[in-house]
Amino acid sequence: MKNNLIYLTILLTSCLTSCSNAKNEDQYSQQQYILVDAKVRHYNQDGTRTYGEYQPFKTRTIDLLSGYVPRETPIARSKYGGRTDSRLDSTGFFRVEKIDGRWWAVDPDGYLYFNVALNSINAGKSSRSQQALKDKFDTKENWMKETIDLLHENGFNCAGSWSDEKLIIETNKKLDRPMAYCINWNFMASYGHKRGGTYQQPGHTGYPNDAIFVFDPEFASFCDEHAKQLVAYKDDPNLFGYFSDNEMPFKFNAIDNYLSLPEGDRGRMAAESWLKDQGIGKEQITDKHREIFMALVADKYFSTVAGVIKKYDPNHLYIGARFYSDEKNQEEFMKVAGKYLDIISNNYYNYWTPDSVQMANWATWTGKPFIVTEYYTKGEDSGMGNSSGAGWIVRTQKDRGLFYQNYNLALIESKNCVGWHYFKYQDNDPTAKGVDPSNVDANKGIVNNEYELWKPMMDEMKELNTQVYNVIDYFDKN
Repeated sequence: MKNNLIYLTILLTSCLTSCSNAKNEDQYSQQQYILVDAKVRHYNQDGTRTYGEYQPFKTRTIDLLSGYVPRETPIARSKYGGRTDSRLDSTGFFRVEKIDGRWWAVDPDGYLYFNVALNSINAGKSSRSQQALKDKFDTKENWMKETIDLLHENGFNCAGSWSDEKLIIETNKKLDRPMAYCINWNFMASYGHKRGGTYQQPGHTGYPNDAIFVFDPEFASFCDEHAKQLVAYKDDPNLFGYFSDNEMPFKFNAIDNYLSLPEGDRGRMAAESWLKDQGIGKEQITDKHREIFMALVADKYFSTVAGVIKKYDPNHLYIGARFYSDEKNQEEFMKVAGKYLDIISNNYYNYWTPDSVQMANWATWTGKPFIVTEYYTKGEDSGMGNSSGAGWIVRTQKDRGLFYQNYNLALIESKNCVGWHYFKYQDNDPTAKGVDPSNVDANKGIVNNEYELWKPMMDEMKELNTQVYNVIDYFDKN
């Protein structure tokens, strides 16, 4: 395939130290692979996070798929990025359907569609980034147009969470090929900011005792008022869907967390009332009770939020709250989520290759497709510190692209995934002030702080993105 890469045949007796790779050994038993070095992030007892030494990880690429022959001309695409050789009825908005055992998104014109997105498509806010934008693009409007052109050229068809949707909407009015987009409305985080009691954690909002405020009687009325903003977007065919929040603490031990809140807190009162209804005391709580209460918290949140989303905008997809921890692997919780969500959104780190059993469970338990909405690698050759955030550290930008292919091939192969959202557009800027502590100094972007493309990475991304429908067909036939 590429420069200086040694192609190897898998030996069934081979073993790597990463447990995430070990879980996926079977899927490689009849495949070829290359080895890519990466550093694994460790979570220390004192709460700090460090990286270990480089170790090799088995990595599949398109070129290594047995019997796969790339087409000189990939399958043609609709203006939204759907495949024009497969069409269903048009509804004028994005939707999802399961067809012959595979979940698909469907674009507004009815073409089968796979959502390939990039998160945080925003102009940088630091002084140096603003100057770089002016020097390179002159105006933000020019920057957005050229960025959308760049993304289309490289096979992306959507802007993920935290993108500049207002500028995207204005730019779309001038384009023959619009860029789909997503919006995160932060229902719980916005309520918590108004209520008080929340605080910033790396990557997301923190809540007292990891107990979200679903039992506050004011939460439902706040959500209804908050959701009125959706009316402005309900007729836009370019809107892919809504996130309701990001990385909330849906914890298995939620009952214990709520019971540990101060006396008089609405959450604690609700937990105590639930225990009384169950006829048990605190000392009698079992894991089964924890499982049930966790699902109760989920039902309270999702029923409230889904109700107001569909009330003010029945046209667009509700794509979840970006699960980030063990909640995605709790069956009763996921069953509840599936009652209310159109697509399950998972921020999925710490796996070089997504786990096939977990992915199957997500779809089986929820009865819905999923999208992976955050994952990334950081390149050592960027010259950045790379100490903040999650993700792997790899040696080169090319290795970042090889990871992208390997990771996403597993998502396609699952047949239950309808897209991925890579994190993110631009590298963290060490000179920026007041940023989330998880976004300080890391090479997460497809461009650096001067808006220069990491081309060796993008070359690998483009190879998969532009052939995604051909690769889907390959897996469906094998």
